[in-house]
Amino acid sequence: MKIVPEYFGCLVFDDRVMKAKLSAAVYQSLKRTIDRGARPEPGVADAVANAMRDWAVAHGATHYTHWFQPLTGITAEKHDSFISPSPDGGVIMEFSGKELIKGEPDASSFPSGGLRATFEARGYTAWDPTSYAFIKGKTLCIPTAFCSYGGEALDKKTPLLRSMEALNKQALRILKLFGNEKVKAVRSSVGPEQEYFLIDKALYDRRRDLIYCGRTLFGAKPPKGQQLDDHYFGVIKPQVAAYMEELNEELWKLGILAKTEHNEVAPAQHELAPIYTTTNVATDHNQLTMEIMQKVAARHGLVCLLHEKPFDGVNGSGKHNNWSISTDSGVNLLSPGETPYENAQFLLFLCAVIKAVDDYQDLLRIAVATAGNDHRLGANEAPPAVVSIFLGEELQAVLDAIETDMPYEGAEKTQLKLGVNVLPRFNRDTTDRNRTSPFAFTGNKFEFRMLGSSNSIACANIMLNSAVAESLRVYADRLEQAEDFPAALHKMIRKTIQDHKRILFNGNGYDNAWIKEATEVRGLSNYPTTPDCMPHLLDEKNVKMLTGLGVYKEAELRSRRDIMLENYCKAVTIEAATMADMAKTEIAPAIEAYSLDIAKTAAAQKALDPSAPCAYERDLVEKLSGYVAEISQRLQELEQVLEETQAIEDPVACSAAIRDKVLGAMSRLRRVCDLAEADTAKKYWPFPTYGDLLFSVR
Repeated sequence: MKIVPEYFGCLVFDDRVMKAKLSAAVYQSLKRTIDRGARPEPGVADAVANAMRDWAVAHGATHYTHWFQPLTGITAEKHDSFISPSPDGGVIMEFSGKELIKGEPDASSFPSGGLRATFEARGYTAWDPTSYAFIKGKTLCIPTAFCSYGGEALDKKTPLLRSMEALNKQALRILKLFGNEKVKAVRSSVGPEQEYFLIDKALYDRRRDLIYCGRTLFGAKPPKGQQLDDHYFGVIKPQVAAYMEELNEELWKLGILAKTEHNEVAPAQHELAPIYTTTNVATDHNQLTMEIMQKVAARHGLVCLLHEKPFDGVNGSGKHNNWSISTDSGVNLLSPGETPYENAQFLLFLCAVIKAVDDYQDLLRIAVATAGNDHRLGANEAPPAVVSIFLGEELQAVLDAIETDMPYEGAEKTQLKLGVNVLPRFNRDTTDRNRTSPFAFTGNKFEFRMLGSSNSIACANIMLNSAVAESLRVYADRLEQAEDFPAALHKMIRKTIQDHKRILFNGNGYDNAWIKEATEVRGLSNYPTTPDCMPHLLDEKNVKMLTGLGVYKEAELRSRRDIMLENYCKAVTIEAATMADMAKTEIAPAIEAYSLDIAKTAAAQKALDPSAPCAYERDLVEKLSGYVAEISQRLQELEQVLEETQAIEDPVACSAAIRDKVLGAMSRLRRVCDLAEADTAKKYWPFPTYGDLLFSVR
């Protein structure tokens, strides 16, 4: 049996493989491309392609694919074999630099939001050398960007790489002001914690809502749920442990740094957390992780649910995005450091994040907006839709002292003069005592907790990188012109705190008083649903920032707004249609069958004993008949509003109508069906209950 270090990354064309398979000159050239963003030199692509092919074929690969991330939120791939005919009637295995660098998949069936015309259906994939190629099954997967015939980004990776470059450019300007001339690159890093549910596959197959929608649309609460908190960090069940063991092995083969696994709060809920790595690589890895989670689950007779809220009244699943920025020499710019000099640099980068989150709180909300996540945000397991920052007591005290020009009441009572010689050292606050905060400082990074379990982390990190890059750009423009850098630095940090302290909140994010204070007193935005927030993507300040940094073109932003709203409309429409179908063909007939049998029982009792009261049976039949009548009424209501909204072509108007009409009709239908479930004998109920689903895995 091989130990982990022997097989870790064995299916990845990583630095170890490149160093062994490429000539020294080609390797150094490729490293310059990866580390510095330099263009590949002529001939490098062919040499890399040949080495990649030989390595992949030796590992059993027969095909290659440009693996990309279109605006569907999942990954895409088109497989081509390595084979090429030889003169003797056989085949040879070929793969050229041209095939490595560029592919031409048909883009016609991917969402484009109007970015391509019908006669411009072709799309292009372009090799991303900063993310290692890997083998999946018998296919060499080459991470790529995806663009339209006209050059517009049709994927999530291209804007992500642009945002990373924008952050790098502006951070380098700031570091040079502090005398850090040797730093050549600044990168954002991410570690996304992934929550998920595991349920029995045989039970899953009997629920059309899970099959079509990924979540239950009906379900009465079981007597026991998560009230006792006995599942959280509890002993992992054997079936789940076997699943986790195989999952880890598959992830480690692909170089994915899966580190932590445990039971979450809800029954059947679990979490996996990796060690964090460069943002675009972390994004690729998280997409792979979700795919492999589901594949491995199937081999264990399980289904992995990644929906944000698969069970009503039970904790949903999120994805905590642990984000930081570091130099190429390994210095974490969000770590306070050990000297006053380092503290001053840290405080400037900290203030850049504070300013960014306050200025672009709407973009962070937009980045996590989906129909599924709307059910989760604001519930007891997720932060509210109002964005705020938690810093902890020590950092808050430091910022308060700077704002008021009062002595810092820390280890040393010394007047703070940033960048001069008396700034006291302070310890980084490594605790995180506020689980209700959407955006919390956790020692040397920020944890953005609003992402839903199925979200691509690309969107959140695009907005986060871009917003922080914009803050740094503003700072650099001013500080580069300053005659007295320490004084200007002090003034800028103090002004940032004064202007943006409204976004800082260390209290209970679930408290209704906070929501009122946040919106009515502090003026923070509150967008409970996707239709509420998504139109703000095209607000003038957002378009100006994102286009000014070169992260998006305006047409790309407009397309994304429409695509996200169309996805929202489609998701809710599918759910509503599934509800109607299940209520009409499964739930109502089951209730009627039970009611008929109860009536027959009562009639039989009367036949034997005319004086038998049969009050219980009579009352139950009456109640069940009432349920059927109300289900019929609610079905008609739902079908009517569905028909009305499907006639609306504009995605903004359609999403608003779905929010205002369809969701309410769905809720009313569900309410009566769930009440009926509680009064219907279990053997008549047509599909597994919440109790069955949540407690079936052993």
